[in-house]
Amino acid sequence: MGLRLKTRLIGSIVVPAAVVLVCFSVALAQTTEQSGAAPSKPAVPTQDLSGVWMGENAPNALLTATNEEPPMTAWGRAQFKNAAGQKLTPQGQSNNDPYSRCDPPGVPRVYLLDGPLEIIQTPNRIFIFYEEGHYWREIWMDGRALPRNPDPAYMGYSVGKWADEMLVVDTIGFNDKTWLDNAGHPHSDALHVIERIRRADHDTLVDDITIDNPKAYMKHWNGQQVFALKRGWHLLEYICEDNMADPPK
Repeated sequence: MGLRLKTRLIGSIVVPAAVVLVCFSVALAQTTEQSGAAPSKPAVPTQDLSGVWMGENAPNALLTATNEEPPMTAWGRAQFKNAAGQKLTPQGQSNNDPYSRCDPPGVPRVYLLDGPLEIIQTPNRIFIFYEEGHYWREIWMDGRALPRNPDPAYMGYSVGKWADEMLVVDTIGFNDKTWLDNAGHPHSDALHVIERIRRADHDTLVDDITIDNPKAYMKHWNGQQVFALKRGWHLLEYICEDNMADPPK
C-alpha cells in the first residue's frame, strides 16, 4: 500500500510566560493523574463523516448478524453454486469472479477491498472515493427520491438523508454483473442496499448494511463493516490492471 508519512509540527517559544504555563500544565496533569480522572476524548462531530477511513479485519463474506448463510431462493442457490464451483487461476482467483477481470466490484463488495476510502461532503452530495481501483460513489443529499427506472450501473444510484447523526443511504439501479462479497453471494438487478452509517466515536465509523433482493434471498439480511479514522493519510494511486499479474481471460 506504500509508505505513509505523518508530519509533526514542533515549535518552542522561550518566554517567561510560557514557562509559567508549562509549569501550570504539568501540575494540572499530575493532579488529574492522581485523582484517577480519565483524559478527555475528542468530541464526535455532528453529521460529519469526512476523512480517510480504513476497514478493520474485513471478512471475505458479509454474513448476517448470526453468522449464518442468508436463506437463498432457488435462483440464488444456483447462482451461488455456480460462483463457488469455479476453478481458480494460479493467482487464487475465480475465473468467474467479475473483479478478477478488473470490473468494478459493486456495493457492498467495494468495502472488502484492501485499501482505505475517503469521504468528502458537500452541501448537496457526499462522495466516497476508494483507493483500490479508484472507484467512487456519489450520494445525493438534496432531498430527491430514488429514480423509478435508473440506468443499470456497477455501483448503483444512491440518495441519502440524515436521521439525527446517522446517514441513511438507499442504493438501487445495479446491474447483475457483480458479487455482494468475495465469497460469491449473488444478486439480481433488483438489488436494494440500505446503509446506516454513523461515527461510533471520533475515530470509529460503523456501516450497518441491509441487503434486500427477493429474487436471490428469501428475506432481508444484514452485514456490518467497521472503519478506523486514519489521520494524515491520503489515497494513493492503485490501478487494478497494474496489480493483476495475469488477468483471467
